[in-house]
Amino acid sequence: MAEKKIIAVLGATGSQGGGLVRTILNDNESEFAVRALTRNIDSDKAKELAELGAEVVAADVDNYESLKAAFDGAYGVFGVTFFWEHFSPEKESQQVQSMAKAAKETAVQHFIWSSLEDTRNWIPLEDNRMPTLMEKFKVPHFDSKGESDKYFTENEVPTTVLLTSFYWDNLIMFGMAPKRGEDGNLTFALPMGDKKLPGIAAEDIGKSAYGIFKAGNNYIGKTVGIAGQHLTGSEMAEIQSKVFGQPINYFPVPFDMYRSFDFPGAEDLGNMFQFKHDFNDDFCGARSIEFTKSLNPSLQTFEEWLNDNKDRITLE
Repeated sequence: MAEKKIIAVLGATGSQGGGLVRTILNDNESEFAVRALTRNIDSDKAKELAELGAEVVAADVDNYESLKAAFDGAYGVFGVTFFWEHFSPEKESQQVQSMAKAAKETAVQHFIWSSLEDTRNWIPLEDNRMPTLMEKFKVPHFDSKGESDKYFTENEVPTTVLLTSFYWDNLIMFGMAPKRGEDGNLTFALPMGDKKLPGIAAEDIGKSAYGIFKAGNNYIGKTVGIAGQHLTGSEMAEIQSKVFGQPINYFPVPFDMYRSFDFPGAEDLGNMFQFKHDFNDDFCGARSIEFTKSLNPSLQTFEEWLNDNKDRITLE
């Protein structure tokens, strides 16, 4: 029996990386073995992955030598960053440079880089339709990723750039579930006007990445986008009404209102939603549902995901 090729997965205890780790482990016929990379190998999530059969290895995206050691001997790497831990585009850029350099040094044969668009290619800094943030960005957590794609090219790392979509899991993790107003009615608030929002179950990102690895060299040197569905806020509210069995209204939050909310990153996210709204054809066009299904035949719809996860969503 041929020795299995190792896929090293950054963020193995997070949403994207965790989905890929579990997908590989669940495929008994897989040609791949998984190396789960995490800063804390003693966390409950890391221990759970070890029990499931993953090789769990300590790695820190802020430590180049630890990345190099973690990538050593791996055929492939799935790379993801954690912007919301530090809110620093410069730090994120440095982390990606380290990933690319470590992949080059260890002769990684296929790197999947979880990226997003550099929105300044659509809306330059001098364009006042949305505020410029941190003096150099429109949507910092998008722009710093998109700008960093070049590090893989510069280091000649065989790379697939993977454009992800809005996680439906945000309804659970980031308080985006419908809220009950003083009148007792439930409202789903989303700053997307009447435009469609490409969305996906977080676990399906990992499954799609696995499909890319299984396809060999087919997607090396390419940028591909994934989504489970493209839905308007009204359509999402309608589906939630059906699943929860009670009326849920849609409120298209004005962008300026969203940017003014009192939580870290509100301006960044407000600009992000405006970018997705104003350049909706481009954003949706880069994320084909049919293509995603070709990578991941078990791709979930929003309604399927919601039915499976409704008990984890508190309507209050």
